Amino acid sequence: MGIVFAPLGLVLVFTAAITPQWREGRARLGTAAPGSLLRSGVKSHGMGVRSGSAEALLLRRSDGLWESCLQVEHSELKQCWPVSGPYQRDSRVRSTQGLVLTSLFLCGTGILLACIGVRCWTDIPLRGVAATGGLLVVTSGLLSLTALGVYTHNLDKLGVLTPSQGLHNPRFPHLSLHAAGSLYFGWLGSCLQMLGGSALLFSFKQPRCSICPACPGQHAHPACHSCPEFTKRSDTEEYEVSC
Repeated sequence: MGIVFAPLGLVLVFTAAITPQWREGRARLGTAAPGSLLRSGVKSHGMGVRSGSAEALLLRRSDGLWESCLQVEHSELKQCWPVSGPYQRDSRVRSTQGLVLTSLFLCGTGILLACIGVRCWTDIPLRGVAATGGLLVVTSGLLSLTALGVYTHNLDKLGVLTPSQGLHNPRFPHLSLHAAGSLYFGWLGSCLQMLGGSALLFSFKQPRCSICPACPGQHAHPACHSCPEFTKRSDTEEYEVSC
């Protein structure tokens, strides 16, 4: 369970980190003058919207940790750029970036230690190493959950210099932001990291060995060498047969 859930959680958190859909907002422009959208910096890919139309345009703005995008609804007009301005300098965004990067590093290290400790190719695992890997995976899950919580709690305030500014951009009026798909990938990945790491933490508990009949107070197990009857046993099995 730990070996499966921890890498899956790592992939989901990594996907959330690199995609620019942490928050989204839509703004409707009353009229689009000919060529006005293209003059604002949006590059055309494909057919797009006719430059000569004077119809209302619905714009979709999305922000991530390292990239922001602007797209015209129901068209292929889209432009993405690295985060900049007040949003990039916001201390909460920078904290979220640091927590996510630290979480990814710890989770990768924990998975590596868990694979070394489990040692599926041998009979006896390194339980302490596997459990240490699980502890790192749980810590990474807590860090990513903290990052997501900070971002979600301040989602509508990130990049806003003063409360009076609100979320209204003069170029894109009536912009209201809400949580987007990348956040849900992050939440799911963080929960899987917590589950996988918790499962690996059970490696700290040693298994109960069968009791040696000749020495009731000692254990007979391939990893236990304290039972004389077990250690002195020959390679060939002996059976008592009664007719």
